[in-house]
Amino acid sequence: MTNAKMLKLGVLGAALGAGLYFMLPAPEAAPPPAPASEPNYFAFVRSMDGTHPDGDLKQSGDLLVVDAELGYMFDYYLAGLGEKDLAAIKTEIERELDRRLQKAPAVQAKRLLENYLKYKGALAVMEQGMPKTTDLVKGARERLAAMQQLRQTYFSPDEIAGLFAASDAYDQDALARLEINGDTKLGDSERRARLAALDAKLSPAVREQREAPAAVLKLEQSVQQLRAQGGGDNEVYRLRSAALSPEAAARLAEVDKEEDDWKRRISTYKQQYSALKGGSGSVPPDALQQLRDRAFSPEEQRRLAAYE
Repeated sequence: MTNAKMLKLGVLGAALGAGLYFMLPAPEAAPPPAPASEPNYFAFVRSMDGTHPDGDLKQSGDLLVVDAELGYMFDYYLAGLGEKDLAAIKTEIERELDRRLQKAPAVQAKRLLENYLKYKGALAVMEQGMPKTTDLVKGARERLAAMQQLRQTYFSPDEIAGLFAASDAYDQDALARLEINGDTKLGDSERRARLAALDAKLSPAVREQREAPAAVLKLEQSVQQLRAQGGGDNEVYRLRSAALSPEAAARLAEVDKEEDDWKRRISTYKQQYSALKGGSGSVPPDALQQLRDRAFSPEEQRRLAAYE
């Protein structure tokens, strides 16, 4: 899968609120560009250029509303680890908190951020020490229980409920489904009945999370069918805009352009590589490097071996 395709699925997933189980790996005008005044939130991490920080932060008077959205915002920035160090990302999160919250709620959010970072560090250590098991469900339940116990060191009961109740409900549902699907004693009809019973208990938020990945794939299948039938960029934009939002559709249009550009450059590269190779069966290293440098960045060049 190309980087562009992975980014495309990421944009779709974010727009639809997609989540994964924690234990499982007439002529139309052109799509409007993003407003020129819109800030570039994450320019210091190139892989997230053009995206917006997750998390609909809320405040009630001088109090911060602690809910899952706050954790989404923290995790959005923490995904940049590797491109920037933790200190730089922490500074950026604090800057965003100051921008989006009043002074008192921002101070509360920064305190929570400190504890959140400590919790994430402790969680990594905890996971390294978890016993190995071939029982997927048992291992997942033990991990969830250990996570819940660890949170008590860093957060109050209200903070735990606000930050993690939604994800815990999602994870418990995932575990229940794994148990049902893995129970060899159940017949097909009883298995379907138990899964249907779980479906009936889902909250709207958890149901949306479970259905979002399938919705992502269905939308992209619709896009492919539309293009196969002769639909152009404007028609694709309208389809995505209706399913997601105008902003997400515009971002996906840019991803399409990047993917098309990559395919074009790869096609040219393969032709030129074959010409250099000729009948000798090999390409002089200097000539090969010059060929690569003409069309690809150093990072992109790491992927070229698959096309040679």
